[in-house]
Amino acid sequence: MEELAKEAGIPVRTVRFYRERGLIAPPRREGRIAWYDDHHLARLRTIAGLLERGHTLTGIADLARTFESGRDVAEVLGLGEPTEETPVRLTPEQLADYFEGEVTPENLATALDLGYLATDGDEIVHISRRLLEVSAELVREGVPLSTVLSAGRRVREHADALAELFVGVMRAHSTETEPSQLRPLARAVVDAELSMAFDRRLRRDDGTGPKPSETKTPET
Repeated sequence: MEELAKEAGIPVRTVRFYRERGLIAPPRREGRIAWYDDHHLARLRTIAGLLERGHTLTGIADLARTFESGRDVAEVLGLGEPTEETPVRLTPEQLADYFEGEVTPENLATALDLGYLATDGDEIVHISRRLLEVSAELVREGVPLSTVLSAGRRVREHADALAELFVGVMRAHSTETEPSQLRPLARAVVDAELSMAFDRRLRRDDGTGPKPSETKTPET
């Protein structure tokens, strides 16, 4: 413990206190010898970084419990399945930098439940660099992270329905279409329709387009 404390630059009594609070895992024991490793040192440095950012020890303990309840990385990333998304490995400090002031136990629990985040040792894995960066940009624009995650859950429901639609159509009418061909075709259709939907909505908000109740429907 003395060697660990010296390496981390903190008093031994602080290490002992963190152990008692469950902030670091117990050491591996061989007889009367207690062995601490790089994972313990990484956790101590993470705690120091979070304290510097204004987190309390109670809050850090909540974050630790949230991460430790995270799903298996292989399960979240669907390893072995084709994907175009690039996962990102982060330290807790880096995640806090992406979402300054928004990394709460509640938001972390939601992100873990959605499968956006997983834990791998002392690292955090985000399932998609694109989702990470656009989520961080929305937060910088003033949208609370809890709202971003709530919207993400709703978007996923629609995205799952769209994927089911496209896969069903292609399998029903083309036995030769590979997933690598289906993805760009489906994405092009969704991008075009979403772009036009934004145009219609913005025109309605500006008062330059028909309101939903005024939109004509074909007669049957």
